[in-house]
Amino acid sequence: MADQPKTNCPHGMEKYDLGGQNDLGALSKDQQEKLNKHKIQVRMANEKYLREHPEVDCMVSSFLKEVFLQRPEDIREFAASYFNDPNLPDTVEEALQAREAKLHDMKVLRNINHHHSN
Repeated sequence: MADQPKTNCPHGMEKYDLGGQNDLGALSKDQQEKLNKHKIQVRMANEKYLREHPEVDCMVSSFLKEVFLQRPEDIREFAASYFNDPNLPDTVEEALQAREAKLHDMKVLRNINHHHSN
């Protein structure tokens, strides 16, 4: 096996072993290229999905906020309880509204700054 993984993998993705002299490594150059393209396509599809579903970000952010505030001993039980809470849809809706208001405020401030800089 090669001393270190060698790769031109997409930014933020795990490196993989391409091998070296007298070592085939884990992937051929062709396999590496195909894997890179696949990883990029998956990442783009995931990012598109998350942009189209801001409620996912709101749910995850809200969950993490509660985890850090409450610091539960049994995180699995806490997560099960959190995501089965009948009030979760209301919590997510409130978070979405707050997010939209914040985005609106940022847009207004950006426009004000733009007008003052001209």
